Amino acid sequence: MPSDFQYLMDEATRHTRAGNLHAATAAIQRAMMPAPIAPPKARTTAARAAEPRAAYAHTTDAYPTDASGAASNRPQMFAAADIIDVDARDVDEPTRPIHTAQATNAAPAAPVVLDTPAPQTRAPESATFEAQRYSGAAGQMDYKLFIPARTTQAPMPLLVMLHGCTQNPDDFAAGTTMNRLAQEQGFAVLYPAQSQQANPQRCWNWFKHNHQARDRGEPAMIAGATREVMATLPIDPKRVFVAGLSAGGAMAAIMGRAYPDLYAAVGVHSGLAAGAATDLPSAMMAMNGVGGGGEATSTCAVRTIVFHGDADSTVHPINGERAFAACADPKAANQVEEIGAAQAGGRGATRTVKRAGDGTVIAEYWVVHGARHAWSGGDAAGSYTDAAGPDASREMLRFFMNASSGASR
Repeated sequence: MPSDFQYLMDEATRHTRAGNLHAATAAIQRAMMPAPIAPPKARTTAARAAEPRAAYAHTTDAYPTDASGAASNRPQMFAAADIIDVDARDVDEPTRPIHTAQATNAAPAAPVVLDTPAPQTRAPESATFEAQRYSGAAGQMDYKLFIPARTTQAPMPLLVMLHGCTQNPDDFAAGTTMNRLAQEQGFAVLYPAQSQQANPQRCWNWFKHNHQARDRGEPAMIAGATREVMATLPIDPKRVFVAGLSAGGAMAAIMGRAYPDLYAAVGVHSGLAAGAATDLPSAMMAMNGVGGGGEATSTCAVRTIVFHGDADSTVHPINGERAFAACADPKAANQVEEIGAAQAGGRGATRTVKRAGDGTVIAEYWVVHGARHAWSGGDAAGSYTDAAGPDASREMLRFFMNASSGASR
């Protein structure tokens, strides 16, 4: 990748705000031009067998973890646009890691390619966090699956977690502490993994029209993996949820709109409403808070909880407002609550609740004051996290479980 990546992304932002989308697109394309990388050397069967078995197997990267999902080697992170206009057919090789002044994490470990384990067919007595692969008509997708230690086959909830750009399942699990909460509360967690072949920075392609509809592209693969897990584990079909961060949050909103029969509720953290963009220029505009947000004014199909920092300079905070507005009856009254910094764990927040006529909560919107582009209340073991502020993971779980039971809190 070019060394002046951040400069080009800043240039694209300036052109977008000035209304010069042609120049903005050209700057992004220059920034995303992949550098040549020598192909990896072939390995013998004996050498392959001698390699250590990593907890996370991916076609391009591996990050050893413990059962909680804490990554010993995490990918380089940076504050830049969460979109890249590249399809699988455009990239044949992984790109070099990006280094910027805002990068804080260590470089990733060397790639390890492993055979994919067979799907789980049991409720284990000890927790497991294993790599698996989904194959369907729309394509193949790696994922990781956390199954809590259980002594019963009673149906349990399933949460699908969609990581942000440059992240992977291990990093996202560590930062959100979702595996620990899953063991504590008794639910399974599915972490789909975006590949570098589909997007060089592992962003979900939420801004492309061919990845925004039911039974097409990435939504079809995510839904297919969800159904695969439901078929192999005792999952309660009424308690299946999807949440994500940034590009993953935007894709979570799309999943809720495309598959309201599959997901009971959606969590959007630092993301965008479904339909906020349909191509690269409109995505840049939406992320910068420019324009009307595309189709984001359409009513969403399932209950939704939104988190967004009001100091987010990567995805403009107005996108959180739009994601909430898309999921709320404009005729219903808002219930607004101010939560102090001490109560919220270091950052104050404004919580807005929208209720149906019977008092049932249909949407929540958390504005975290002073928070940037990061998972609120997250663990520093993962990237894009902010330990200060309300615990987004616990609040989303509370919302999800109440939504499935019809509770009105």
